[in-house]
Amino acid sequence: MMSNYTVSIQNTNNPKIIKFEVNSVITRYNSFEYENIDQATNSPLAQQLFYLPFVKKVYISGNFIAIERFDIVEWTAVQDEVAEQIAAYLNSGANVVNEEDSKKVPVTVYAESTPNPAVLKFVSNKKLVTSLFEFTSIDEAKISPLATELFHFPFVKSVFIDENYVSVTKYEVAEWNDITMEVREFIKTFLENDKEVILEDASEQLQKTTVQLDAEFDKLDDISKEIVNILEEYVKPAVASDGGNIQFESYDPETKNVKVILQGACSGCPSSTFTLKNGIENMLKEMLKDKVETVEAING
Repeated sequence: MMSNYTVSIQNTNNPKIIKFEVNSVITRYNSFEYENIDQATNSPLAQQLFYLPFVKKVYISGNFIAIERFDIVEWTAVQDEVAEQIAAYLNSGANVVNEEDSKKVPVTVYAESTPNPAVLKFVSNKKLVTSLFEFTSIDEAKISPLATELFHFPFVKSVFIDENYVSVTKYEVAEWNDITMEVREFIKTFLENDKEVILEDASEQLQKTTVQLDAEFDKLDDISKEIVNILEEYVKPAVASDGGNIQFESYDPETKNVKVILQGACSGCPSSTFTLKNGIENMLKEMLKDKVETVEAING
């Protein structure tokens, strides 16, 4: 197990709730919510946090701990101390949650079509990852046991994993009618056996932790930052529902050209050109006026 945990503080839309994000996954597939110390009998960490008089509710999931406070204190006065306490607890090697004591939730996986006929989205009732990952070969998939095993199917061309779903792109050699059930059952069994979807330090290896991504964002010019924020708020939720993602690559202030990377179901999708030109390009031109002329996908 990893023994060098770091904790970063993330604000939320609710001023009473702060997220303490950890640089590694601390629970496997399950989420836990506690409203008092009695409910937290299976979580020594949550019990310890409830000894702080201002802690009202504790939520543990994936790679973060969210805490709701009572009004007796402002987060700015105590958040650094809480972050240090959580980091010290994690680095002591003590259990976060005794998950075997928790009620086992049956795993469900269902297949969902996407606008890309080569891609199916397999949606689970379990949280799989805390950030998105795309693999286009078995060599790239070394950090993901799930993706590695999926590439053992001869018809799998690429694997995209985000939140609670896996988008699988197939080669033309197979039809979805013939293979959907097989892939769905494989993913379901994999998750039921509590196998690791992504290695613990995968985000750090790929420079994708929140701290690393924030550092990259801070390096961007002001217009690029505006573009990233628009994509995050208006575009990504829509393409995520279709099993894909759009990622900002670059902005050229001279040509006013924006380059993006299409991932998952968006990559190679027949409708992606239409979406880029009539959706994203028009949106950026409208919202940023004379700063953007064209949007170009450098793949897909």
